[in-house]
Amino acid sequence: MLDIRDDLKACTICAERFAATATAHRPNPVVWFAPGARVLIASQAPGLRVHEANTPFWDASGKRLRDWLGLEQATFYDRSKVAIIPMGFCFPGYDAKGSDLPPPPVCARTWRAQALAMVPDVRLTVLIGGYAMRYHLPGFTRVTDAVAGWRDHAPGVFALPHPSWRNTGWLKKNPWFEAEVLPRLRARVKEALNDDPAG
Repeated sequence: MLDIRDDLKACTICAERFAATATAHRPNPVVWFAPGARVLIASQAPGLRVHEANTPFWDASGKRLRDWLGLEQATFYDRSKVAIIPMGFCFPGYDAKGSDLPPPPVCARTWRAQALAMVPDVRLTVLIGGYAMRYHLPGFTRVTDAVAGWRDHAPGVFALPHPSWRNTGWLKKNPWFEAEVLPRLRARVKEALNDDPAG
């Protein structure tokens, strides 16, 4: 198994792209995975607070995500248990209007397959947001459809909306998510982290 983490952490392939954004920031890949992880969080890209803290989901959305998963902070950040591999490892920046820019596709093309190869023991993949769903789900069309179709995915795959406060309205419009999806998701997370594969 090729360990790419040091090379990934040093990546500057998007330096010019980031320098041209409204934030004019430097690349800072947030690398948070290790061999042995049982749960994979396939997310979008770090936000500004994560960029500054060097820790994924180090914000209110992370607190909501941990609640959705039924995980305490210590377990969530244990890289031997949970791998966090986004579609873009760096904060993409903001546009002139202050909106989040999408993760540069070159990041996933360059690093994603190699990063996923480093976590061969994953039992559960949690897809967060449309970019991750488009990569991992054949026939992906809409986030809501992917989340609602949880029974149709492979047993080891769940699709979630982004836990951002911006999706609070979506949660209110779709009460089935908390009533139906989250209890099964929490059960699968617990099963995936169980040291006994059959237990």
